[in-house]
Amino acid sequence: MKSNFFPAIRLTVVCLLFFSGIYTLIVLGLAQLAPNKGKGEIVTQKGKVHYANVGQTFSNDNYFWSRPSAVGYNAAGAGGSNKGPSNPDYLAEVQTRIDTFLVHHPGIKKTDIPSDIVTASGAGLDPNISVEAANIQVGRVAKVRGLTEGVVQQLVLAATEKPLLGLFGTEKINVLKLNIALDNLK
Repeated sequence: MKSNFFPAIRLTVVCLLFFSGIYTLIVLGLAQLAPNKGKGEIVTQKGKVHYANVGQTFSNDNYFWSRPSAVGYNAAGAGGSNKGPSNPDYLAEVQTRIDTFLVHHPGIKKTDIPSDIVTASGAGLDPNISVEAANIQVGRVAKVRGLTEGVVQQLVLAATEKPLLGLFGTEKINVLKLNIALDNLK
C-alpha cells in the first residue's frame, strides 16, 4: 500500500500544478495570438458594443432571427436546457417556436423549417444560424424593410462564412453581423 500511496500523491501534485498553472498560462499565451487577444470579436454599432461570438436576441420582423437560447442569451450562465427530445415540456417549447415562426412566415410549411431556428444550441449562446435558416427568413425581412428579395439574398451570401480550411464545420451566418449589414443598407 505504501508503495502506491506516495507515487499517487506525487502524481496528484504534479497534475495540480500543471493543469492549474502551466496549462492555464499556455492557453492564455495562445489566446494573446488570437484576434482581439482572446477577448472575443467586438462589433461597435451606433456607439453600442456587441460581442459577435455570443448569441443575441433578434425577434423583430425587420431582422433575421437568432437561434433560440435556453439561457436567455445570458453569457454568465451558458448551458443547454438538458431536456431530451422525448421530454413533453421540451417538445411543447419547440412546438411554440414552430407556431410562432409559421405565423410570421405565411406560406412556409412546417417541414421546411430548419431545426436550428427552433431549437437551442448546447451552450444556448450560438451566434450563428445555418444558411438555410437565413434563406427561409429572406422573404419576411425583405417585405418588412421594403427591399427586394434579391438585395437581401445578396447580404446573406456576403455574410456566409465557409467551413474552417474548407473542411471543419458547416457554412454558417453570424446573425449580428448580418443584421448590422442590413441596418447599414441605405
